[in-house]
Amino acid sequence: MGQAFLASYLIGLREGLEVTLVVSILIAYLVKAGRRRELFPLWAGVAAAVVLSVLFGALLTYTETTLLADTQSRELFEAITSVVAVALVTWMIFWMRRTARRLKGELTGKLESAIGLGGLAVAGIAFVSVIREGLETALLFYTAAQGATSTVTPLLAITAGIATSVLLGFGLYAGAIRVNLTKFFTISGVLLIFVAAGIFKYGIHDFQEAGVLGGGDNLAFDITNVLDPTSWYGAAISGMFNITGAPSVLETIAYLAYLVPVLLFFLWPSRRPATPSRATTAAAAPSDPESSQHVAA
Repeated sequence: MGQAFLASYLIGLREGLEVTLVVSILIAYLVKAGRRRELFPLWAGVAAAVVLSVLFGALLTYTETTLLADTQSRELFEAITSVVAVALVTWMIFWMRRTARRLKGELTGKLESAIGLGGLAVAGIAFVSVIREGLETALLFYTAAQGATSTVTPLLAITAGIATSVLLGFGLYAGAIRVNLTKFFTISGVLLIFVAAGIFKYGIHDFQEAGVLGGGDNLAFDITNVLDPTSWYGAAISGMFNITGAPSVLETIAYLAYLVPVLLFFLWPSRRPATPSRATTAAAAPSDPESSQHVAA
């Protein structure tokens, strides 16, 4: 298993499933409302968002490999994108946790208003609904793959993750499978926090390599004899969580300073409504008008 494989797969699975469920909500609404003719502009908006997200990822790579000539500039660029990615994914995790219960209503309400304005407005709603996740996925993938020795492995991993999310989303839409999405997104959210902590640690390392921060040679510990980076388990741990055998003191402080409070805050029990609702039951297919309330935890 190559370095960064698990992290890239998780990013593709988590972000891909969010996009799939959002698109499923929009499709289900148009089908139930008898507005199938609006499906074409909806898919056009989705396709435009996907293309723009891929181009954004390509731009990040092109900037690093071509536009930035010296190593110090590349290290600084990687460090800045890492910090931005961590801030973005942290915001996304808590935003989805807060708005998941009313996400379906917001999406269908906007779509209903857009239908009266024509196909271009419908395409715009689909585009806006998908582009946020798409740009986020591109940025997260770029930063998570920085530690990989090859670009092929993380690219295959994120492709596999997205493909898995599409199959899972289709099964939910068709009613062929039932998954408790609340638990799924809670577990994947925890894993994503570990990934973000690793990205933040790697960003600090890049700042040290770029000369912005000092202490790169001041190691917190050295367990490379136990956590061999060339072994399969060492590559898996490093690729998933960016935990290395000989980190600097500043890297270790940054890793723990992000991981501990964010993880505790994320797992802290949120207030539940006094009366039970279907939003707390196991998730059903997104074609069910109520089931899309399970989009995230």
